[in-house]
Amino acid sequence: MNNPAKLELTVVAAALTLGILGDVLLRSFPWGVNFALWAGALAAAIIFLGRSRRAALAGGGYWLLLPILLFPLAFLWHDSLALRALNLLGLLTALSLLMLRAQGGHLRASSLVEYALGGLIAGLNAAFGMFPLLFGNPEWKKSLGGESRRGAAVLRGGAFSLLPVLIFGALFMAADAVFRNLVHRVLHIDFTHLVVIALIALCVGGYLRGLLFGKELTITTEKRLPSLSLGTIEMGLMLGLLDLLFLAFVVVQIRYFFGGSALVQATTGLTYADYARRGFFELVAVATLVLPFLLLIHWLLPRDDAQAQRWFRLLAGVQMILLFVIMVSALQRMRLYQAEYGLSEQRLYPTAFMGWLAMVFVWFGLTVLRGRRQRFAFGAMVAGFLLIAVLHALDPDALIARTNLARAQAGRTFDARYASSLSADAVPQLLANLSVLNPQDRCTVAARLLERRSPPEDPDWRAWSYSRSRAWQFLRDNASALRAAACSESKR
Repeated sequence: MNNPAKLELTVVAAALTLGILGDVLLRSFPWGVNFALWAGALAAAIIFLGRSRRAALAGGGYWLLLPILLFPLAFLWHDSLALRALNLLGLLTALSLLMLRAQGGHLRASSLVEYALGGLIAGLNAAFGMFPLLFGNPEWKKSLGGESRRGAAVLRGGAFSLLPVLIFGALFMAADAVFRNLVHRVLHIDFTHLVVIALIALCVGGYLRGLLFGKELTITTEKRLPSLSLGTIEMGLMLGLLDLLFLAFVVVQIRYFFGGSALVQATTGLTYADYARRGFFELVAVATLVLPFLLLIHWLLPRDDAQAQRWFRLLAGVQMILLFVIMVSALQRMRLYQAEYGLSEQRLYPTAFMGWLAMVFVWFGLTVLRGRRQRFAFGAMVAGFLLIAVLHALDPDALIARTNLARAQAGRTFDARYASSLSADAVPQLLANLSVLNPQDRCTVAARLLERRSPPEDPDWRAWSYSRSRAWQFLRDNASALRAAACSESKR
């Protein structure tokens, strides 16, 4: 059997192995060491199989294995659901970019459209890529003789039937207890295990097929898009009117920068905190929408029209300056809102997102406005990875707990129910500062921590993480003090 045929069969074997490993590891929640181990096995499979197709990952592809390993390892660190979601997003982004590079894309010189195309191709391969590997005309099939081909056909037919049989069988078992008991007695298997193995194997095998053999990017980019362009007058009118609108808003904001809360209340009838709360998220939306708008306008401009490019740089530059003032206004509103009501995930993460937008807009000025658009997407992606790293270093839930506990110590309001609903990352801070709370808040926090965060009698090693382990140790060490401080639900 030739090398391509062996590689294809190795992909199928790796997919099945990762499917079985995924069923063993990933069925335990919340994810911790189990996800890190499984993703590490996926990265090992990519490295091992990639040796046979070095050209696929050369020229900038191999460094993506670093985030593919680091983002799953971050599941061992913090317990915050938002951080784990960002870790998963970072991992999927790295896998998508790895697919883009393997199919001939250039990471540092690709546009946002090509980045999105890489994600689409990765998703389609994960969903459907296993089928051409099993049922198309692969190299391993050509290498078989007559009897072997018939045997392979039987295996392929069985594999093709496996998923629908499992899905419909599981539904029938759920619909009828007699049928479920019959299946359990005859087969002595849990259909859900087979469904999980089949789904993971299909996704992994499809992704690996696209990584090693796929040509979807080449086929897609060969199809030319219809020619679209925007004239200087149309572009100038759109950006000019938006600049005037932004300028009018900035003029209004400057009044409040210097007028203070008295001017806001006299003008709007709202408290400064209510005024800040009602404005921040709208301004985040404005900052978010400006970037794709400017990128679209720039994409529609003729590349050989020097006058249009000059006017775009001028008007877009003005808009960016005004936007930074608006972003400062948004951050000022959030600062006031936090001073009134404290810190929360809903206030921290949008603020961090604004910080990422600020970095991206600076990068926009250094690349797109200087005629280097092809470098923009790569820098924006790196800035996103850096944001996730910074959030991990800050430990958001611990920061939220620490900030709000300091407010409580200063005599400000403290939301005990919200603080005790934070992840295990916040538990050490809450326990270390329990004495600064008033009796009612102290009993609420103690009772809810005992109810929601008490260590299990027989913890599953697959769900281990440093943050949860540390929180459980703190709870064991302070169990008697918590039980003494806890209050019943009727008192909360």
